[in-house]
Amino acid sequence: MLSYNVPASSMGHPSQLMSDSLINIEVIYALPQRQPLVRMQLPLGTTVKQAVEQSGLLQKFPEIDLAQNKLGVYAKLVKPDVQLRDYDRVEIYRPLIADPKEVRKQRAAAGKVMKKGGDDNAREK
Repeated sequence: MLSYNVPASSMGHPSQLMSDSLINIEVIYALPQRQPLVRMQLPLGTTVKQAVEQSGLLQKFPEIDLAQNKLGVYAKLVKPDVQLRDYDRVEIYRPLIADPKEVRKQRAAAGKVMKKGGDDNAREK
Protein backbone atom coordinates (compact mmCIF):
# COMPACT_ATOMS: atom_id res chain seq x y z
CA MET A 1 0.00 0.00 0.00
CA LEU A 2 1.35 3.40 -0.98
CA SER A 3 1.18 5.88 1.89
CA TYR A 4 2.30 9.44 2.38
CA ASN A 5 1.65 12.28 4.80
CA VAL A 6 0.44 15.75 3.88
CA PRO A 7 1.17 18.49 6.43
CA ALA A 8 -1.82 20.65 7.33
CA SER A 9 0.16 23.82 6.66
CA SER A 10 0.43 22.94 2.96
CA MET A 11 -3.33 22.74 2.47
CA GLY A 12 -5.84 25.16 1.05
CA HIS A 13 -8.41 27.22 2.76
CA PRO A 14 -7.01 29.83 5.18
CA SER A 15 -10.34 30.04 7.02
CA GLN A 16 -9.97 26.38 7.98
CA LEU A 17 -6.38 26.78 9.10
CA MET A 18 -7.36 29.33 11.72
CA SER A 19 -8.70 26.53 13.92
CA ASP A 20 -6.30 25.22 16.57
CA SER A 21 -8.05 21.83 16.64
CA LEU A 22 -6.66 19.37 14.13
CA ILE A 23 -7.99 15.91 13.36
CA ASN A 24 -6.10 12.94 11.93
CA ILE A 25 -7.63 11.65 8.69
CA GLU A 26 -6.79 8.98 6.13
CA VAL A 27 -8.01 9.05 2.53
CA ILE A 28 -7.75 5.86 0.49
CA TYR A 29 -8.56 4.94 -3.11
CA ALA A 30 -8.72 1.19 -3.72
CA LEU A 31 -7.36 0.10 -7.06
CA PRO A 32 -6.91 -3.52 -8.17
CA GLN A 33 -3.09 -3.35 -8.04
CA ARG A 34 -2.52 -0.85 -5.23
CA GLN A 35 -4.31 1.17 -2.58
CA PRO A 36 -2.84 4.66 -2.23
CA LEU A 37 -3.35 5.98 1.29
CA VAL A 38 -2.85 9.57 2.37
CA ARG A 39 -2.59 10.50 6.05
CA MET A 40 -3.32 14.13 6.93
CA GLN A 41 -3.98 16.44 9.81
CA LEU A 42 -6.87 18.71 8.95
CA PRO A 43 -8.86 21.35 10.84
CA LEU A 44 -11.86 20.28 12.86
CA GLY A 45 -14.97 20.74 10.70
CA THR A 46 -13.36 19.46 7.48
CA THR A 47 -15.84 17.63 5.24
CA VAL A 48 -15.36 14.38 3.35
CA LYS A 49 -15.17 16.26 0.04
CA GLN A 50 -12.59 18.72 1.38
CA ALA A 51 -10.42 15.87 2.67
CA VAL A 52 -10.49 14.16 -0.74
CA GLU A 53 -9.66 17.43 -2.50
CA GLN A 54 -6.78 18.18 -0.13
CA SER A 55 -5.37 14.65 -0.28
CA GLY A 56 -3.94 15.16 -3.78
CA LEU A 57 -5.57 11.94 -5.03
CA LEU A 58 -7.77 13.83 -7.52
CA GLN A 59 -4.64 15.10 -9.26
CA LYS A 60 -2.91 11.70 -9.21
CA PHE A 61 -5.99 9.83 -10.43
CA PRO A 62 -7.96 12.00 -12.89
CA GLU A 63 -10.53 9.21 -13.36
CA ILE A 64 -11.94 10.08 -9.91
CA ASP A 65 -15.07 12.17 -10.41
CA LEU A 66 -16.68 13.31 -7.17
CA ALA A 67 -19.99 13.67 -9.01
CA GLN A 68 -19.85 9.95 -9.94
CA ASN A 69 -17.67 8.12 -7.41
CA LYS A 70 -19.29 7.21 -4.10
CA LEU A 71 -17.54 8.14 -0.87
CA GLY A 72 -17.54 6.42 2.48
CA VAL A 73 -16.11 6.46 5.97
CA TYR A 74 -15.11 3.01 7.21
CA ALA A 75 -17.21 1.19 4.57
CA LYS A 76 -20.35 3.24 5.23
CA LEU A 77 -21.60 5.46 2.39
CA VAL A 78 -21.65 9.15 3.30
CA LYS A 79 -22.49 12.39 1.56
CA PRO A 80 -19.59 14.66 0.58
CA ASP A 81 -20.68 17.37 3.03
CA VAL A 82 -20.43 15.15 6.14
CA GLN A 83 -17.96 16.52 8.69
CA LEU A 84 -15.13 14.22 9.66
CA ARG A 85 -14.07 13.14 13.12
CA ASP A 86 -10.62 12.36 14.44
CA TYR A 87 -9.14 9.15 12.97
CA ASP A 88 -11.80 8.76 10.25
CA ARG A 89 -10.76 6.94 7.07
CA VAL A 90 -12.35 8.37 3.92
CA GLU A 91 -12.76 5.82 1.13
CA ILE A 92 -13.19 6.67 -2.54
CA TYR A 93 -15.14 3.88 -4.24
CA ARG A 94 -14.72 2.91 -7.88
CA PRO A 95 -17.87 2.44 -9.96
CA LEU A 96 -19.18 -1.11 -10.31
CA ILE A 97 -18.25 -2.78 -13.57
CA ALA A 98 -21.53 -4.72 -13.68
CA ASP A 99 -24.83 -4.33 -11.86
CA PRO A 100 -25.09 -7.28 -9.42
CA LYS A 101 -28.86 -7.62 -9.99
CA GLU A 102 -28.38 -7.79 -13.73
CA VAL A 103 -25.64 -10.41 -13.39
CA ARG A 104 -27.96 -12.60 -11.25
CA LYS A 105 -30.75 -12.24 -13.83
CA GLN A 106 -28.39 -13.28 -16.62
CA ARG A 107 -27.11 -16.24 -14.59
CA ALA A 108 -30.67 -17.39 -13.84
CA ALA A 109 -31.69 -17.02 -17.48
CA ALA A 110 -28.73 -19.16 -18.52
CA GLY A 111 -29.74 -21.89 -16.06
CA LYS A 112 -26.75 -21.39 -13.81
CA VAL A 113 -28.64 -20.84 -10.58
CA MET A 114 -26.38 -21.22 -7.56
CA LYS A 115 -27.57 -24.02 -5.28
CA LYS A 116 -27.23 -23.86 -1.52
CA GLY A 117 -25.99 -26.84 0.46
CA GLY A 118 -23.85 -28.49 -2.17
CA ASP A 119 -24.63 -31.40 -4.48
CA ASP A 120 -28.35 -32.29 -4.66
CA ASN A 121 -27.58 -35.73 -6.16
CA ALA A 122 -25.87 -36.83 -2.94
CA ARG A 123 -29.12 -36.31 -0.96
CA GLU A 124 -31.29 -38.36 -3.32
CA LYS A 125 -29.37 -41.60 -2.70
